[in-house]
Amino acid sequence: MKATGFSALTDDERAYRDSLDRVLNDVAPLERVQRLDNAKTFDLELHAALGRLGSWGIGVAEEHGGSGGGAAMEVLTLESLAGHATSMAVFGVIQFMVTRLIARYGSPSQRERWLAPLCRGEIRASFCLSEAAGGTDILAAMGTRAAKRGSRWILGGSKYWISGAARSDLLVVLARTAPHRSRGITMFLVPVNAPGVTAAELDTFAINGYDTCSVTFDDVELGDDAILGTRDGGFVEVVDTLNSERLNTAAVAAGIGRGALRLATAYAGERRAFARPIGGFQAVQHRIVHAGVELEAAWSLALGAARLADLGRDVAVESAMAKLACAKAGQNAAACGMDVLGAAAFDLALPMQRFYRDIRLYSFAPLTNDMVANFLGERWLGLPRSY
Repeated sequence: MKATGFSALTDDERAYRDSLDRVLNDVAPLERVQRLDNAKTFDLELHAALGRLGSWGIGVAEEHGGSGGGAAMEVLTLESLAGHATSMAVFGVIQFMVTRLIARYGSPSQRERWLAPLCRGEIRASFCLSEAAGGTDILAAMGTRAAKRGSRWILGGSKYWISGAARSDLLVVLARTAPHRSRGITMFLVPVNAPGVTAAELDTFAINGYDTCSVTFDDVELGDDAILGTRDGGFVEVVDTLNSERLNTAAVAAGIGRGALRLATAYAGERRAFARPIGGFQAVQHRIVHAGVELEAAWSLALGAARLADLGRDVAVESAMAKLACAKAGQNAAACGMDVLGAAAFDLALPMQRFYRDIRLYSFAPLTNDMVANFLGERWLGLPRSY
């Protein structure tokens, strides 16, 4: 698939993306990515190589050990990763969220301790918000609590559907510290090896190269220096980063779709039936074209919103549009790829079935598409609140 002018890059962006593509092709060829995915194994070599490239430091100032850059560089990174090594792109969404929170709200000592190693790819972190009984309604449902006992905080409860926790070094944990609905949540930085922390992998059918976990906190003792940001103000601070998370998940969804269409296009040009490539049949060709146009339009929304964010604009509506459009376009592209490959799509040695499984995450993460539509109905169209 050729690049279009709708997603034109600057010289610096193009040079970085070329370097990123070289790392992906050299360190993690598709055959290796698929083998690790089938084995449900995180790619440590690729993670380290991306740290050396500076990918994990995007969005963090150089003075804190980062690479600089902003939203556009983040989405470019994630879109490229997702079309190749999907699980690493999902990891990247969490990585950028955690480093953004620490860079924005961390104390000088917290930034000094955690940011540079995270940016270099020497350690990993997870974000712990969801619980078994609470996702979108987590403010009302949150059962994880932290209470002050003398000079120490005692953290108790459990989190569910937490990406990467079993193999992380650091957890950013949201816990209720006061009864107020939104002003009673605090963020804590919790080392995974702290006494009382237990992370257990869940058996899931997608994103196989990046573990999904339950995490239990059994009277974990923490000091005041573990608080990230403002006491009782953690949820408000997290909400302040949601536009970036929506943009980044949009980029991953678009990248998965692009990977699927790239494979479908190559297959349609090679697979022959009735003495000609199947890509010469309009039923096949038109399906790929329509899926590709939809995907390009969705990706243009995401990249355009990221560029607006880098200019300091409020992109709450634009990021929600991008998330909704990219999730739907990515799913359509993956379904198209499955149809084009036919029986070959069921081959576990090929990535099409991985793209098809993994894209399903973005019908409900980080918010369901219906909740995103609710937000757009109110904030964009000016309709009455529907939830």
